[in-house]
Amino acid sequence: MDAIRIRGGKRLVGTVEVSGAKNAALPILSATLLSDGESLLRNVPALRDIDTMAAMLRFLGRECVVDAPRVVVHAGSQVNPEAPYELVKQMRASVLVLGPLLARFGRAKVSLPGGCAIGARPIDQHLKGLEAMGAKIRLVHGYVEAECARLKGAEICFDLPTVTGTENLMMAAALAKGRTTLVNAAREPEVEELGRVLNKMGARIDGAGTDVIHIEGRDELLPFDHAIIADRIEAGTFMVAAAATGGDVLVLHAPLENLEPVVVKLRMAGVQISREGDGVRVVAERRRLRSVNVTTAPHPGFPTDMQAQFMVLMCIAEGESVITETIFENRFMHVPELTRMGADISVRGNTAIVNGVGKLSGASVMATDLRASASLVIAGLVAEEDETELRRVYHLDRGYERIEKKLAGLGADVVRVKGPS
Repeated sequence: MDAIRIRGGKRLVGTVEVSGAKNAALPILSATLLSDGESLLRNVPALRDIDTMAAMLRFLGRECVVDAPRVVVHAGSQVNPEAPYELVKQMRASVLVLGPLLARFGRAKVSLPGGCAIGARPIDQHLKGLEAMGAKIRLVHGYVEAECARLKGAEICFDLPTVTGTENLMMAAALAKGRTTLVNAAREPEVEELGRVLNKMGARIDGAGTDVIHIEGRDELLPFDHAIIADRIEAGTFMVAAAATGGDVLVLHAPLENLEPVVVKLRMAGVQISREGDGVRVVAERRRLRSVNVTTAPHPGFPTDMQAQFMVLMCIAEGESVITETIFENRFMHVPELTRMGADISVRGNTAIVNGVGKLSGASVMATDLRASASLVIAGLVAEEDETELRRVYHLDRGYERIEKKLAGLGADVVRVKGPS
C-alpha cells in the first residue's frame, strides 16, 4: 500500500486550488439513473470514491466515462437494479442509488452500506421514507430489497437530519406521483446542489438547503450538464493546514459562505482570514494560536468532517480546548495516533480535552478514516522532529485530490511512496 512521508516544520506559503466537491458529485452521479440520454458533469475531482460510483453505474448498465474533471454518463431505459456488496462496502454513498433505482425502475436490490469506520450510520430513515411513499421493503441477507410500481408523494419527517437520506428521498420523490414534503431535512450545501441539478432535469423542488423541502413528482426527467461546486471540506482542510504551520496561503475557490462556523473558530484562535476574489487568504503565527472549544453539529453548525483537522490545530495552541462530537459516536479514532506524535488528549465519551503542547514530533501513524487521514497529514506538517509516515492512505485518496502535490506546491516537504502492487 502507498504511504505519505512528511518532514514537518515548513511554513505553507502560496496559492492552492480547491477541487470539486466529492459529496456533491456522488449524489449527482446517482441522479443520472433518473433519466435517459447523456449527462455531463464538470469540475469533478479525481478521487477513489468517484471511480467507485462510476464502477457502480457501469455495473447497473450505464456507460460512464471518467476523465476528470469531466464525467459523461450515457443512460438508457434498461438497467440491472442490483448494487452488490463488493461495490457498496467500499463507500457508504453507494446507497444513494437506492432511491433513483426504485423510482425509475420499480425495484432495487442494494447491499447495506460500508465506508469509513466512524460509527454506526444506519439507513433506517431512508427506508422509512420510501415505505411512506408506498414501497415494500425487505432486508434479506444483508441486502435491501425494495419494490413499488410507482412511488407516491408523502409527507415525511426525519427523526434526525440525514444528508444521504434527504438526498435519496429527493431523488425518489422527483419521479413519484404527487407532492412530497421532507421535514427536518438536512441543510448541507451538497443537498442544495442536488436540488439545483434535479430542477435542471425538469423536477420541481423548492426549499433544498432548508429544513423543509417540497418536491412535485414528474413523469420523466431529462439529462443535464452541470459544474460541481467547490469542496468546502477540502478548502477548510487547507485553511487549517495554513494556520497550523503559521502560513500565508490563498485558497482559491473556497466557498466561504459555506464555511462560516470554521472561519469563526479560526478567527477566535487568532488566525487572520480575508476574502480575495473567489478565494480566501489565511495568515497565522503559530506562537499566537489560542485554544477554542468546538462542538460539531449538522449544517449550518461546525461540520463533523472538520473536527479531526481542527483538533490538530488545538494540539499546538496555547491552553486547553474541549472538542465535542455530536454526529458520530466513533470519530476520535485519530486521537491515539496524535498522541503517538506527542499530543496531550484525553477522551471522555463524545468529548476530547486537548491541552496544547506547542509542538508535535514525527512518527509512523496509520489512517483510520478519510478525515482522520487529513488530520494526520496536518500533524505531520507541524511536527518539527523526525519524519512522519502515514500509512493506509487509500482513505485519504477517497476525498482529497492530489493532496501531496498541492501541499508540495505550498512548500511542504511531502512525498508519496508507492507500495507493492
